[in-house]
Amino acid sequence: METEKRLPKLSEVVFVLVSFIVIMFLFVVQFGIPIQLALLTTWFVIMAVGLKIGYNYAEMQQGIMKGIYDGLEAVLILISVGALIGTWIAGGVVPSIIYYGLSIIDPTIFLMAAFIICAITSLATGTSFGSAGTAGIAMMGIGESFGFPLALVAGAVISGCYVGDKLSPLSDTTVMTASLSKVNLIEHIKSMLYVSAPAFVVAGVLFLSAGFISHDQSGDLSQAEQTMVSLNEYFNISWYMIIPAVLVITLLALKKPSIPVILFGALLGSIWAFLFQNMPLLDAVNSLYSGNNIESGVAFIDNLLNRGGIEFMLGVIVLIIFALGVGGLMEKIGILKMICVTMLSWANNAGKTTLTTMLSGFFGNFFGGAAYVSIITASKITEENYERLHIDRRVLSRNTEAGGTVTTPMVPWSDGGVFMAATLGVSTLTYLPFLWFNFLVVIISLVYGFTNKFIWYTKEIDHTKQEQKAINS
Repeated sequence: METEKRLPKLSEVVFVLVSFIVIMFLFVVQFGIPIQLALLTTWFVIMAVGLKIGYNYAEMQQGIMKGIYDGLEAVLILISVGALIGTWIAGGVVPSIIYYGLSIIDPTIFLMAAFIICAITSLATGTSFGSAGTAGIAMMGIGESFGFPLALVAGAVISGCYVGDKLSPLSDTTVMTASLSKVNLIEHIKSMLYVSAPAFVVAGVLFLSAGFISHDQSGDLSQAEQTMVSLNEYFNISWYMIIPAVLVITLLALKKPSIPVILFGALLGSIWAFLFQNMPLLDAVNSLYSGNNIESGVAFIDNLLNRGGIEFMLGVIVLIIFALGVGGLMEKIGILKMICVTMLSWANNAGKTTLTTMLSGFFGNFFGGAAYVSIITASKITEENYERLHIDRRVLSRNTEAGGTVTTPMVPWSDGGVFMAATLGVSTLTYLPFLWFNFLVVIISLVYGFTNKFIWYTKEIDHTKQEQKAINS
């Protein structure tokens, strides 16, 4: 006889959320146990609640599998980008970009330049991961050579990468959000410009100001000069080293599929390592899996350039799979639904509805571990409120990106947070205060919601009566 299922009670939801946070703190902060094991442990806490409310293990396993399946594209991109990073370092692509960057970029405007360069790269390619793994790594090398704090450089890089992840018509999250919100893709992008354009300008000014202040404190370019000497010694630096980067960006800009294009770029990196860096053929091929390995004698160059390869991403992939499993379990037994239903009963105007969408997206990242989960929770769970308040779906899609996509790198165990930390070599909580573009997008979206600016309605209504009606309902 099948047990009757029910939605979890509020006390059970609170138990799961508190347990999740306590386990994360004890495992990661208190005992230094890998975060992967912390996430795996939370599976059993959630399953215990699931059994109590009527689900059997087979049903919950289906939830785990669905959660992982929904995020598999991110896993494949991680594998591809890992291979790309390894071969582009070994092939001299990244070292050449760093070298020329040190030659032509003025240190005082570097942070703003890094922000803009990564933004342009992500707009052209539609991928924050690919942008961080290529232009981002180069900017980290240039920034450290100029003496900037790595957390600040990482903030500029990630902020720039998420400009395109949020706005590019080539971005999978942009396309997915428009589709789930039932909004035309171009209309979705136009709607986001009302938030992203001012956020971009203000963030650019902040990074420019930070560049002047930080440069005044460091001022010594001897490390930059030493970096250029070391790169020239260990790599063949030339303009044609950058050809793989130009080809990959061009193909992605032409809307070619991202995973095969990135893997093609990784293969070009191996060929360049063999042809132009005097690397044995087998070593060049092996860099796809094992990444690059040099001993330059300069500690930070070795730390920056001894990375990449599929192997480099294995720990990240395991973490994301476990995080996706957590999200799938919570979705299956109704915990995410209960969280959002509780918030929706409170949301009776545009401002509160915007806030609930933001929180739903953040919860999707925090408990689901992936941008894909956050976009689903933000759009599908809160869309009913937009219909009830007659708010245009373009506002829903815009708020979904603001609450879901841009908050992804803020969560240490989400796919974006883990990838950025591993790729750039700076922990999530260290770079978090410098994600100025991301924070500005959230803040501006909330300001628009609570001031009713750039909030479009599907018909002319009296907002005072609308709010009273929503309260009574």
